[in-house]
Amino acid sequence: MRRVLIVNLDSGWQLHPQVALRPEPFGALLYHFGTRKLSFLKNVTIVGIVKSLADHPDARSAIRAAGVEDARIDIYARALATLAESKMIVPTAASSAA
Repeated sequence: MRRVLIVNLDSGWQLHPQVALRPEPFGALLYHFGTRKLSFLKNVTIVGIVKSLADHPDARSAIRAAGVEDARIDIYARALATLAESKMIVPTAASSAA
């Protein structure tokens, strides 16, 4: 049975400080220097969302700023949840303190 991943879209998120994002023609590579995990982002929209997370008060704002329609937000929420589970993205300090 597949586990359902959830990320709070109304909280602030950012790349983990130990994660590097390298743009690629297909999207981007994420490398976590602490866990030594590598993730592939194969969609330029999710790359833009991940790059802009820290510039927005919450993940939902980052997704909307990328031009994602409300009917498709769940797709990007699942992608962010996967990145959160692998510690590629983490809550912002303000979200953690709340």
